[in-house]
Amino acid sequence: MAGSGHLPRKFSADRVGTTALAGLLVWLWVGRTDPPMADEPSLVRYEIVDDSIPASLTGAVGGPTRGRAIVLNRQVGLCLLCHSGPFPEERLLGSLAPSLAGVASRYSVGQLRLRVVDQSRINPQTIMPPYYRTDRLTRVAPAYRGRPILSAEQVEDIVAFLATLKE
Repeated sequence: MAGSGHLPRKFSADRVGTTALAGLLVWLWVGRTDPPMADEPSLVRYEIVDDSIPASLTGAVGGPTRGRAIVLNRQVGLCLLCHSGPFPEERLLGSLAPSLAGVASRYSVGQLRLRVVDQSRINPQTIMPPYYRTDRLTRVAPAYRGRPILSAEQVEDIVAFLATLKE
């Protein structure tokens, strides 16, 4: 593959070190070019119960079609950088994180929500960024300080999509 200009179909920890990938994730997020929205609301308060966030962040169920689009979008969620799953149209899928195939058979909706909001509450050593947290972060570009990666609506859309992925 070296010098061919093509990336391998799947990334793996033996090809890309975990530290290097974490650095890449930070670079991709900090390197985003979309400006912060002036009318962005503050974070919605939520309650963690055991290993889940049982209540919707928006008070409504998200849209699975919109959620799938966010998961596949390599400019928004960056999910496929680390995860693989039932996405036959995608050429490059990650293998550093668990497959999303069947994820709804392994976790409840509330557990999925907590994992998207802040996986470090479950696993402090995770390389997955907190998608809906703004505190205790390092190396955040000034324009993005105090701003979550995803909105509450986007989190709910992703959760609605992931809830459809049953084995």
